[in-house]
Amino acid sequence: MEHKELMHLACEARERAYAPYSGFAVGAALLTKGGKVYTGCNIENAAFSPTNCAERTAFFKAVSEGEREFSAIAVTGGPAGKAPAEHCTPCGVCRQVMAEFCRGDFLILLGNEETLTVHTLAELLPHSFSL
Repeated sequence: MEHKELMHLACEARERAYAPYSGFAVGAALLTKGGKVYTGCNIENAAFSPTNCAERTAFFKAVSEGEREFSAIAVTGGPAGKAPAEHCTPCGVCRQVMAEFCRGDFLILLGNEETLTVHTLAELLPHSFSL
């Protein structure tokens, strides 16, 4: 799958974000090594700690369906109701979840449909906690 196509799916997922507290909508599209895509959006909660990020939503959907091998994730975000920002990086918790299931060469695409950058998990989380 082309990087732009994966980012497009992340942008579509962003439209489903539930972000009434932060007003910051995020979408993610996770590509398995088998070619299947799982999308996710951020889902907020008034208590805030039960809030789930888009990236973890996509990972948890995939893992709950039996997937364990991933090649890339596209992440896009920005103020709800506006075009996505050029750069929206995963939070530390999401990076650590990625490290649970992916190696350092896992690709993380950041941006929007016009502009995207490609990073590896090792670049964004150089000293992950792992067994």
